Amino acid sequence: MHIAIAGNIGCGKTTLTRMLAAHYGWTPKYESVDFNPYLSDFYEDMERWSFNLQIYFLNKRFKDVVTIANSDDVIVQDRTIYEDARIFAPNLHDMGLMSSRDFENYSDLFDLMMSLVGKPDLLIYLRSSIPNLISQIQKRGREYEKSIRIDYLSGLNEKYENWIKDYDGNLLIIDADNIKFGNRPEDFEKVTDLIEAHLNGLFDNT
Repeated sequence: MHIAIAGNIGCGKTTLTRMLAAHYGWTPKYESVDFNPYLSDFYEDMERWSFNLQIYFLNKRFKDVVTIANSDDVIVQDRTIYEDARIFAPNLHDMGLMSSRDFENYSDLFDLMMSLVGKPDLLIYLRSSIPNLISQIQKRGREYEKSIRIDYLSGLNEKYENWIKDYDGNLLIIDADNIKFGNRPEDFEKVTDLIEAHLNGLFDNT
């Protein structure tokens, strides 16, 4: 089974992935950021490195999706392949930070990949406001994130909302501004109750 967690930078995806894996005994699949050879360069010069970064992510994410599809485990994934193609690449293109030529090339590759795989069994979207995202980004203190532009985050949030509005799979939306699952056990319990309701008994939650 494939449980995927989606949301903007700093919304709490990795925290929720870790907590769900520990709570249910699921296998976590984390987003690789610490060893990304393009990320630091990208935040310094987005236009120069946008295509390289997005191809890197697409490659890594597709490998993850194929691995998940061939696994018998319940896997909870930190960020999805859809976010790269439906959120991040279009946002860079709209901001003039990725050329139309590169964006069309990227989109064609994504469409080919997605013809070979299916949707997650459950997509969990962590909805968060820009002030909350900025607060969380500052708290975790990653050096390469210090130069993230607010207009970049805002553009991402807008595209997340548009994507989620039209998403036709099994979807659970969590208000990450008010449900502080990382700090309050009662809020994490709310999240697990909602997950179990959406999965309709497809796993043993005893």
